[in-house]
Amino acid sequence: MTAHVIDGRKIAAALSEEVAAERDAAAARGERLGLATLSVGDDPAAAAYLRRIDRTAARLRVPHRSVTLAGSARIEEVLAAVHELNGDPSVSGILVLRPLPEHLDEAEVFAALDPVKDVEAVHPENAGLLALGTPRYVPSTAAAVYHLVDTWLAEIGEEPSAFYRRSRIVVVGRSNNVGKPAVSLAYAKQAAVTSVDEWASVGGRLGTHTRRGDVLIVAAGVPGLIRAEHVRAGAVVVDVGINVVDDGGGSRIVGDVAWDEVVGRARAITPVPGGVGPVTDVWLIRTTILAARHRTETT
Repeated sequence: MTAHVIDGRKIAAALSEEVAAERDAAAARGERLGLATLSVGDDPAAAAYLRRIDRTAARLRVPHRSVTLAGSARIEEVLAAVHELNGDPSVSGILVLRPLPEHLDEAEVFAALDPVKDVEAVHPENAGLLALGTPRYVPSTAAAVYHLVDTWLAEIGEEPSAFYRRSRIVVVGRSNNVGKPAVSLAYAKQAAVTSVDEWASVGGRLGTHTRRGDVLIVAAGVPGLIRAEHVRAGAVVVDVGINVVDDGGGSRIVGDVAWDEVVGRARAITPVPGGVGPVTDVWLIRTTILAARHRTETT
């Protein structure tokens, strides 16, 4: 068996058309759109994501403002930047790029965001709404995961809600921006859900959990963590990992899934690059447009 490759670039292109229509409708209503990103330091993965965001925002004609602080920035400087963006009328959505340097309290930074501009739902208010099943915003990467699977299901003629109700979704990774939201969204789809992280591999029990998954969502940040032995035959595998590795002659991006092994065992799989990433980028712009509507409604 060779897995069906879920083409994220193709799906992102179709989603872009929807988002462009939403942008035009927002402009017609007089809503002011603008995305701001805040990065601290020079993490390579964050820098790569920032370049993708800039390209996507330009393509979809939504203004993007990038604020970059030195890796040595004090918490007071970071909070001042957040407060400045909160008050900027040209900004409808704010994204704080991860990872932040270890000396910064991530929770304190997220709590400083204006909840209406917090497009990744990391503010405690938004994270709580998501956990309760009534999200203001859905974090873009988790949203992209399910949009990819939903689109693939529609293409093969399977009804998504029935598929999820009879499926077990296993999420590997418990990050606040991907793993936990992916679990919350799985609950909302009435699937059986298992949450596990890469530490299960230390005791040799990772496969015990992952082999139970009809859908395996991998967001651990560990290159090649998931191998053929960890995957149930016929599972749908969504690889969220974006890892920059040295291949001896330079660097390249790989996922958390060992592609060469798993592609012959899964029913469907997303590639890295070209899978979750392109849809994530477009979804972020979609949420920025939605945030402009929320801001209008609350002012």
